[in-house]
Amino acid sequence: MKSTTVSHLRQWKQQQRKFATITAYDASFAQLFEQQGISVMLIGDSLGMVVQGHDSTLPVTVEEIAYHTRCVRRGAPHSLLMADLPFMSCNTPEQACENAATLMRAGANMVKLEGGSWLCDTVKKLTERAVPVCGHLGLTPQSVNIFGGYKVQGRDDAAADRLLQDALNLEQAGAQLMVLECVPVALAERVTRALQIPVIGIGAGNVTDGQILVMHDAFGITGGHVPKFAKNFLAEAGDLRSAVQAYVDQVASGAYPAPEHTFN
Repeated sequence: MKSTTVSHLRQWKQQQRKFATITAYDASFAQLFEQQGISVMLIGDSLGMVVQGHDSTLPVTVEEIAYHTRCVRRGAPHSLLMADLPFMSCNTPEQACENAATLMRAGANMVKLEGGSWLCDTVKKLTERAVPVCGHLGLTPQSVNIFGGYKVQGRDDAAADRLLQDALNLEQAGAQLMVLECVPVALAERVTRALQIPVIGIGAGNVTDGQILVMHDAFGITGGHVPKFAKNFLAEAGDLRSAVQAYVDQVASGAYPAPEHTFN
């Protein structure tokens, strides 16, 4: 089995081949995901909520992300692993480089940063130092206290234009992937067409190059509020492996996310 690389993702974008990604936090689920055809996984700071039981991602540390990255790498040796740089771990380019090195040594192939054009210098320094970067725009959960909750972003023209410009700036700085979270589908389509790099959506419609879900959302075991974009694939499939395969297949065909999972 060949290892998945960023080059493969760029080829898939050019081929208009939509791909599914998912969060993973341990070896057992990572192995299951890789066996069922998911070859891109995120060790997300979402673990603060779904694993640790916090009400936000803010308490998560770099060391905790590194621990879970090591676990996932053991289960998915051939997958492309993205690891989140958590809250306040990239205040300066130097701090980001140090923390990114910790995550790369733990087994990550790429780090993910939340934020816009203010991160361009950091992205440039990371990529110059052989650390691939995935940007994250739209609803950035680390900014929950600024946003006043988990709200759709980019709804008005000015906000949409700013988000598109941020995406272009981050790509110019060296970002090799982009995550768009909770934005109107029309904006997601603008960004996906404008960028040369692959765009992965969550709550951004089926117009992006790939999709990502928190694994707990995909299996219907989310506590409390269920996001609009979430779908319980386990309910219709009956077992975990079939649920993962259904997710992969429906992303590839464009059937998921459907209109009911999309913001306009």
